[in-house]
Amino acid sequence: MEDDEDGKLFASFEKHQEFSDLQRSLLSLDFFSEPSAEEDRTEALTVQNLVIILSEYQEQAYLLDPFLEELISPVVETLKAHAKAVIETSQTSRPGSRIGRIALLLYNYVKFRGYKTITRFFPHEIADLSLALEFISSSDSPTQDPYNWALRYVTLLWLSLICMIPFDLEQFDEPDSIGNTAAKIEIVAKSYLSKAGLEREGAAILLSRLYLRKDTSVKLPGFLQWSISTIQASVDPFPCIGLLLAICEIVKSGSADQVKSHLSQLMKLAGILEQQKSLTSNTVVRKFRTKLVSRVVLRLLPARTGASRSKGRALSSATVPELVSITEDEDFDVPKETETVLEELLRALQDKDTIVRWSAAKGIARIAERLPAEFAGQVLETVVGLFSIHSIAAASMYDMSSVAESTWHGACLACAEIARKGLIADDKLPDLVDWLTKALYFDIRKGAHSIGSNVRDAASYALWSLARAQGTASLAPHADHLSRTLAVVSLYDREIHIRRAASATFQEYVGRTSLFPHGIDVLRKTDFYAVGIRRNAFLIAAAEVAEHLEYRTSLIDHLLKVTLRHWDPVMRQLGAQSLRALCALDLANLGPDAAHRASQLLGVPDTGDIHGALLALAEIAAAYRDSIGCLEVHPERRKVFSYLNDVPLDTILSPRHELITSAACILIANAITSEETHNDQSAVPHWRRIVDAGLKSRSTTVQEAAAAAMATVSKLVDCSAVVNRLIQEFRVGSPQMQQSLCRVLGVLDYTAHPHGILEATRCLLNCVDRSARGSVHIEARRNAYVSLPLILANVASELSRQIPADVVCQIIDALQDGLDDYSTDERGDVGSWVRMACIKGLTSVAETLFTHASTLPNFEQYFPAGKYHNAIGGILKQGVERLDNVRQQAGECFVSLLDLPLPPRLGAEQWRVRGEELMKELFLGETEAKGWNDSAWLYPRAVKLLDIEDYREAVLRGLVLSASSRTDSTQRPVAASLVSYAQCLPVSTHEKDRYDLLRLCQDLIKQASQNFTSNNVVVPVLQTFNVLLEADVFEPLAEHSEGSKSLQALLSISSKNVSRLKNVQRILMTMKIVVNLLPLEQLRRDCIVQLSNFLSHQYPKVRSETAEYVYLVLQSKDLGCDTDDAEAILLDTEWSSSDSNLVADATARCIKALESET
Repeated sequence: MEDDEDGKLFASFEKHQEFSDLQRSLLSLDFFSEPSAEEDRTEALTVQNLVIILSEYQEQAYLLDPFLEELISPVVETLKAHAKAVIETSQTSRPGSRIGRIALLLYNYVKFRGYKTITRFFPHEIADLSLALEFISSSDSPTQDPYNWALRYVTLLWLSLICMIPFDLEQFDEPDSIGNTAAKIEIVAKSYLSKAGLEREGAAILLSRLYLRKDTSVKLPGFLQWSISTIQASVDPFPCIGLLLAICEIVKSGSADQVKSHLSQLMKLAGILEQQKSLTSNTVVRKFRTKLVSRVVLRLLPARTGASRSKGRALSSATVPELVSITEDEDFDVPKETETVLEELLRALQDKDTIVRWSAAKGIARIAERLPAEFAGQVLETVVGLFSIHSIAAASMYDMSSVAESTWHGACLACAEIARKGLIADDKLPDLVDWLTKALYFDIRKGAHSIGSNVRDAASYALWSLARAQGTASLAPHADHLSRTLAVVSLYDREIHIRRAASATFQEYVGRTSLFPHGIDVLRKTDFYAVGIRRNAFLIAAAEVAEHLEYRTSLIDHLLKVTLRHWDPVMRQLGAQSLRALCALDLANLGPDAAHRASQLLGVPDTGDIHGALLALAEIAAAYRDSIGCLEVHPERRKVFSYLNDVPLDTILSPRHELITSAACILIANAITSEETHNDQSAVPHWRRIVDAGLKSRSTTVQEAAAAAMATVSKLVDCSAVVNRLIQEFRVGSPQMQQSLCRVLGVLDYTAHPHGILEATRCLLNCVDRSARGSVHIEARRNAYVSLPLILANVASELSRQIPADVVCQIIDALQDGLDDYSTDERGDVGSWVRMACIKGLTSVAETLFTHASTLPNFEQYFPAGKYHNAIGGILKQGVERLDNVRQQAGECFVSLLDLPLPPRLGAEQWRVRGEELMKELFLGETEAKGWNDSAWLYPRAVKLLDIEDYREAVLRGLVLSASSRTDSTQRPVAASLVSYAQCLPVSTHEKDRYDLLRLCQDLIKQASQNFTSNNVVVPVLQTFNVLLEADVFEPLAEHSEGSKSLQALLSISSKNVSRLKNVQRILMTMKIVVNLLPLEQLRRDCIVQLSNFLSHQYPKVRSETAEYVYLVLQSKDLGCDTDDAEAILLDTEWSSSDSNLVADATARCIKALESET
């Protein structure tokens, strides 16, 4: 067996034994008894497992062929035996669920291998006819149960098989009722024709086989007349679909003489159906009508082998002389109905639904195959003529009406089917290939999307068919054109299935004709997987193919004419990047021409074209910029920059054209040179206005592009004045302006020019200062946190000269403070954006300062060891909190710090990560380390970090927040890990880097007491205590003097001011603390006293939950005394009652009972 990404490839039916055992267990059941609920679930699961196994082999169904008889025979024999038993017994009510499952298994066999294959194994003795007929028609049969559709379906298939046996049905009739059996079969089948389920298909097959028998063929005219009258009188499509299905089967399987004898009725039926608009509005009705008329004409035409016309893939005449002896010029009278039907099929090719078009395409091809060569050529000409219907008035492919999609798709399908049968003459190829290659580019915009992918797919199919059917010599004149077109489509189409279809067609030509230049090499670069990912196809595969000169021009032309003008902005962006990759192969020659051609799009009114052209120019300019040491490209780069003048300034600055503004800023960033920064030398004097507009834009994308432009300009000139102006505007600017400025200040090149670095740094520090009045927008704060480390990294080599130590410390403190940003708004925990930025920022600062420690004479002042360990503690706290993405980011950064070499300074050991060996063992020891976002992997390791004293407080805070998470996938692992860890702790210890229960309890109490008024802190701490108390973790503390005091302090802080608390969650957590401490004898009396506050609380929810929780604890914990009276009071009292006297009395009695019993 071979595994791949798309599934499994089997070599044999490996699960034969498992499947046989499951089926045997199902067949061993008693089908006349009703299963219990448990048995029903088990049997349903057995059938489900059988279906799952069959589904696994669905793509390789032939592997089961050797086993089909031994698998299916017992099933159908069971069905036959059950049917016989049902007929012979006289019970009025019979369970049908079990036999229904047998039928469902048979249906899955049919679905798996097809009804023609499976019905061969059905019983087909003459005596089975009356048995099957009685079984399906009896009112007491399980086939009458509505849910037993599968049983009805397989019984109808069984009947259809028996009807094929050559015996006279009249032998089953009584002498005075001749024809009764046939009539009964007909009535049963007709009754299911109007059903919407699979019974309709079974009934259609049964009727077709009934009417094709010699002894019952006389019934066919009556059935056709009944069908006509039914269609005329009905507006319901379901009976019509069943009738058409049966008639199509009859025409397909019947003899030509039978079809000819009933031709007038068949054509009349098709004509009447066409006039019934209420019926023809149904897609399936139109599909079957198309099948019907095409099959009727096929039976009127003489059969002809396709070998006589095959161009390149058929056997030669020397091999099959008897077949080829059928001459092409053999004349016969073409039935007059042929032309009428072909006209209808050509109209059906333009139907709005694909299944109708495809049915028409196959019908046209089959009819053309049986026509004389001259007539077949006329059919092909007519089909090809469909392409021009909507093309005459259109200036280009992209100006056509959207209704052309159906016509072009139908024409492509018909051409493909005709080509597969080898009916394309060599003189027809040029015109056909020309239209099909145009169809490969069929893409019409419709609103916010486009249509035409099905046309491109069908065109690929048609060209693939040509490769299989036409001779190499006839395809040779078109090889170059086809190779370039298919290469372009396989690389640059928007849809993955089109790229893969074009690649498969290219492969077919390479394998069968060997006409394509560099075919094998190009195929290797554009195979199924290479073109599967759009970015890979555009940026990697395209550049590799363009190494061959034969394809380079076509690829560049397509990018400039099509991709850069595409309706999808992502396609335009990728197209521009691909153009750069192609031009990089020969930048001196390809770059100027591509830039000039792209600039031609700047003058068109379509903003999409302008956007694509600007992106292309920006990418070409970037290619020039990156051409190190080449002086010849500098003038070309300035020329590219000058093209920006061709776009009206109003268009660039318009708020509605954000994409154009962004692309213009990117072009400035990539193309601007030192000469352009001087107004008297600049070809685009207004470039500063464009950048300013970008900085003030509301769009994040435009802001980023404008920031990139400012970063490039900052390398060329001193931007101090601009920075000062922006800082002044920052104080009164909009949130978007603040967000943009915070981004810009981080990307300026402070090594080339100072740019007011200290003013910029102070502005960013003020932005993130939460103590200042009027805290700025969350996005601006995030950008400020991102920019601060960037400034340090920018001037790292001369840090001591640019930024003093106290400012660096302020930056580190600001980043540390950002780790506590838990801001929320309607979008959720937006503070996580800031925390993630600070995690990355602290890591970046540490890496920058450690790397350049040798250039800092006073390194200890720039990065005190205490701040470093605080940063690690903060990162670890985020690494054990509740959000998966934050944990993953923190884990990646922490591992980077763990691997970071110590600074080359004396006393460097003080910066060594505490507990380094333990941490490396926990997080770097595995060969396949999982991500920190995996809770089940992380928390059993993370709790061990509590042993490291320096980071204990921070890690404990993070674990507490996670333990109170509402996300089950986080809360369960952290709670289980905390309990498991705490149960292994000693009560008290003085070992360094060893935690104990006493300090764990004290540290949790400290967290709560320091933030007593903050529910966001106290509630998680209380919830963590409850998790540990429910697991009896703190029981040993009750026997310890200090531990007992700590538990008393926990009770005191939990129950303090309970009556004044308003937060229900905090009240309930406090109540659970009191109740969980109840089993501890030293605290029991105090807990009982506190219980009255909760049992008589003003909130009914608190009273009822307290009573329930106390009862559960009394039931599950041993208090060393009898608590039956208290439990009875708790159960018998309606604690949510509004009768305060009742509640007060029950509370007093319950407290008294607990006090007396303890």
